[in-house]
Amino acid sequence: MRIDILTLFPEMFDSLNYSILKRAKQNNLFEIKITNIRDFSKDIHKKCDDYPYGGGAGMVMMAQPIVDAYNSVKTSNSKVIFTSPRGKVFNQNLAKQLSKEKHLIILCGHYEGVDERALEILGAEEISIGDYVLTGGELPAMVMVDSIVRNMEGVINSQSLDEESFSNGLLEYPQYTRPEVFEGKKVPEVLLSGHHKNIELWRNEQSKIITKNNRPDLLK
Repeated sequence: MRIDILTLFPEMFDSLNYSILKRAKQNNLFEIKITNIRDFSKDIHKKCDDYPYGGGAGMVMMAQPIVDAYNSVKTSNSKVIFTSPRGKVFNQNLAKQLSKEKHLIILCGHYEGVDERALEILGAEEISIGDYVLTGGELPAMVMVDSIVRNMEGVINSQSLDEESFSNGLLEYPQYTRPEVFEGKKVPEVLLSGHHKNIELWRNEQSKIITKNNRPDLLK
């Protein structure tokens, strides 16, 4: 997979060069390129925003630099995502779907938004990571890239993905490691028993309890 990110703040994406994503890149499972939208501005000062028609607070990102940046990276199989609080909410199922794309282009908004004509020209699908507003689309883009890449074949052991939160409609069960006792708190006996069937039943029951307490909406 190839991922292109269009942003006004490319330096924010250094965090994608660590951990699982770093290994996936080194293993040539995906490639990522960060494009500075400002490089495509035709303004002498590289300005990429202007006042909104109709008045209102803040500034709006201009269509021209965005469209030209897009044209520089688009391919015949590009899927474009615009990180936006008005988009449909990102979730595990969507991450899995997007992990099968050949080429993703993620446009990061900023300020009060983006000229709507740019979104129409790009054919962008608007996606939100939650019901709140952030300063810009860079953090949502990083969240989505991390989730999408880890769902790609060969990046993470398939068994690990199958047992994660949301994989079966439930949140993940509690995990423990050494030592057996820590500050008076002991690892549940069933996990020390070696009885795989009982361990599986316990984990499933714990997942149900955690889901009921934290995300009862998932049980509907």
